[in-house]
Amino acid sequence: MLDSLQGSSDPVDMAFDYSDAPYPIRSDLADAFRKAWDWIAAPGSFWTGAQRVAIVAEARLAKEDFLRRGGVLPLSPSAVERDYDVSGELPEAASEAIHRIVTDASRISKGWLDRTLAAGLSEGAYVELLGVVVMSISIDAFHRALGLAPEPLPAPVAGEPTGEVPAGLVPGPGYVATLDKAAAVGPYEDLFPPLPQIPNVLRALSQVPSNVRMLSTLSSAQYLPHERLGNLGANTGRALSRSQIELVAGRVSALNECFY
Repeated sequence: MLDSLQGSSDPVDMAFDYSDAPYPIRSDLADAFRKAWDWIAAPGSFWTGAQRVAIVAEARLAKEDFLRRGGVLPLSPSAVERDYDVSGELPEAASEAIHRIVTDASRISKGWLDRTLAAGLSEGAYVELLGVVVMSISIDAFHRALGLAPEPLPAPVAGEPTGEVPAGLVPGPGYVATLDKAAAVGPYEDLFPPLPQIPNVLRALSQVPSNVRMLSTLSSAQYLPHERLGNLGANTGRALSRSQIELVAGRVSALNECFY
């Protein structure tokens, strides 16, 4: 199953070649996507490189299955038994979590997360899985919007998870522990931008610091660098003005039933 979703295993530095794309694509986007593929292929804090690649394959399977069923969700997510396919490459609790994140994120609740963790996932493993899914589906959505085939997944890098858990975790958004801003020092001083308020999307992933770093890299290319967020009138360096960017972002968020 994983092989069929992955395709060829081209080296990451040869990935995201947009020379034949129907539209000109900025080089910084391709660079950020290559970094994301390199990051996904490597061992993380709680998952091996092979498992992280399998997480992306499962996320793609979830999206394909959801679209094949017409994008219809049950009235209550807890009212029906699972009726979708899973790859079998990951623990069942991980596969269940991926499908919920990809197809029904607006109805994630603390109760659901508590049940998911009780089924065998550690909180850190869930946060890392969440980060890998979020990064990969944003890249896949970019390809889908331009009518491009999804990028073949990278070959996993051998090695074991680091087990890294930062000190200074406190209750935070998303029903999980997050790194307190005051504890983001030493090896973690680069995680949060110098803003009066740290965006919750960064805080929610901070139990796994590499999640935050990768999200910052991707969002700088796909949206704006963090240092530009506080100045609504500044030149974006994009074809769209800041107000146009926010209009598109707001509309997409509404269509996706995003909490924010």
